[in-house]
Amino acid sequence: MAFLEIRDLSVEYKTGKDTIRAVNGVSLDIEKGEILAVAGESGCGKSTLAKSIMLLQPVKSGKIIFEGQDILQQKNLKDFRKKVQMIFQNPYSSLDPKMKIIDTLREPLKINTDFSKDKTDEIVKDIISKTGLQEECLNLYPHEFSGGQRQRIAIARALVLQPEFILADEPVSALDVSIQAQIINLLKELKEHYNLTFLFISHDLSVIKYLADRVAVMYLGEILEIGKKEEIFYDARHPYTKALLASVPSVNREKKTLLKGDLPSLSPSGCPFHPRCPECRQICREKHPNQVKISDTHFVSCYCE
Repeated sequence: MAFLEIRDLSVEYKTGKDTIRAVNGVSLDIEKGEILAVAGESGCGKSTLAKSIMLLQPVKSGKIIFEGQDILQQKNLKDFRKKVQMIFQNPYSSLDPKMKIIDTLREPLKINTDFSKDKTDEIVKDIISKTGLQEECLNLYPHEFSGGQRQRIAIARALVLQPEFILADEPVSALDVSIQAQIINLLKELKEHYNLTFLFISHDLSVIKYLADRVAVMYLGEILEIGKKEEIFYDARHPYTKALLASVPSVNREKKTLLKGDLPSLSPSGCPFHPRCPECRQICREKHPNQVKISDTHFVSCYCE
């Protein structure tokens, strides 16, 4: 049994007469101690997937099985909330501007534990130091910090309850490039120190290549390809995965096939990628492809295989 199992998860939005399938029958297994990255263009459903796992987004159907229990069927989620935490994309909006940092980090401990004030403060000071900040910052407010420092605080808040599983939703995309590497390395260090499991969401393939163990490629709410990092980066099979990889800046001048057009809001019939696919066939327009096994760890949903 996997550490976290997602089965046929669906999330829908109603917009007038239309129904947008933001997450469309996604199934994933996440193993203990790994970093599974979800890659794809903005608007493909990555953040909605993360928020639905955290139950911050209503789920239409499916199962989210954590430690053998379907959390969608659980009434008391306090234990789940302690073990599963989220790092949000924007460190400017994810911290309460009216709360000092010490109160922001104390709050989860006050709600979820019966620790004394001294024990709580000991934990807070320890976690803030592990994220690379000094104790003096605890009595300051979020507006007194840079973006990178705020994200370190957000990471500290996510870890203060010593969770087992972290959902990181584009945690460096709002930061300067010079700061991104520091935060990525910090996450890697903390993952090893606390034996964490990560679902890491990003559109930046260079970050994913450095950090992830496995990669799931998402498009219009569906997983089109999934495999070990090496399989995705060096043996990609889906045309969408190949196009994403081709879009990464490179000094190599060989001609590459790049994506054309914008991500549609509504899923077409057949393969969701077929309107933009350079290898589209008639069957791609008519019938949704089944998942094809390339290896024990590599799967793709495409008629090209």
